[in-house]
Amino acid sequence: MSPAAAENDDVAEALHPRATFDLFGHAEAEQTLLDAYRSGHIPHAWLIGGERGIGKATLAFRLARFVLAHPDPAARDVQAAKSLSVPPEHPAARRIAAQAHGDLLVLERTLNDKGKLRQDIAVDDVRRAVPFFGSTAGEGGWRVAIVDAIDELNAAGANALLKIIEEPPPRSLLLLVSHAPGRALATIRSRCRRLALRPLDVDDIAKAAASALGKSADDSDIRAAAEAADGSVARALVLLSSSALELRKQVLALLDRLPQLDPRALHALGDSLAGTEATTLAAFMDTVNTWLSARLISGAGKIGRMAPVADAWEKINRSAREVEVYNLDRKPFVFAVFDTLAEAARG
Repeated sequence: MSPAAAENDDVAEALHPRATFDLFGHAEAEQTLLDAYRSGHIPHAWLIGGERGIGKATLAFRLARFVLAHPDPAARDVQAAKSLSVPPEHPAARRIAAQAHGDLLVLERTLNDKGKLRQDIAVDDVRRAVPFFGSTAGEGGWRVAIVDAIDELNAAGANALLKIIEEPPPRSLLLLVSHAPGRALATIRSRCRRLALRPLDVDDIAKAAASALGKSADDSDIRAAAEAADGSVARALVLLSSSALELRKQVLALLDRLPQLDPRALHALGDSLAGTEATTLAAFMDTVNTWLSARLISGAGKIGRMAPVADAWEKINRSAREVEVYNLDRKPFVFAVFDTLAEAARG
């Protein structure tokens, strides 16, 4: 692993939602969860939806921390709480950050035998939730599972999760993160309390990025990344982690010309992506997906216009996962992406 890759991995680990204690821009959603818990009748399953990188998993870990730190909803400190904040030095918070809390199960994509990130959350990992919820909480309180994200479950994994949601044991919580909750299984959606999070404004993104990086929210680079992040803290952090801001300009210039293609510019973009770290590929995909999202929104209610864009979304993101998992050459991928986008733009 190169020093740059190692540094990126260290940064990603430090910024993981389990180690993130500040939440910006979602006070209303947080209050909804706090009120539900204090009522003593919190729904056992929550579907937390919204665009990528806006704080969904951060909010899920925030609730998990609070519940595991305060297992009695009727306790005086819970009833008096103003937020779901738990100090980083609290034993429950420390164990969660260290991935060592026995009453929290986190389901996310893991590395395969070759050290590459799997395309989906492994179905065997999902099935681990059955014995997890079937055992008694180690500290006599709650059992909490976070799925980040259910969009990364294959059909077998989604059905395995559904069986767990259908038969929840007492004092159990399932927190399901989704970037596209409307596309989740209808049977899963119907059994969950839905909580929608909105994209963040520029000021909140700047504050969140600054908090994560230990910098000032007025830093010029942070403000520039926040303004280009389209409501996503994760996107801002990606833009700040490499030469992604300049890459984004290249991609936007090509997107502005669609459906016309500029082969020379595409070659240059492919060269920019070749051999770069995962964060640069993520910046490329974030910019492309933002363009696709805008097309979907502008075509709302017009099936003929939305179908080609939705198909392009599926095809491009599936290919991106294959590039990531199998470490494929990125220049052909760039050309394939823009061929697909040009076709969608003509539609």
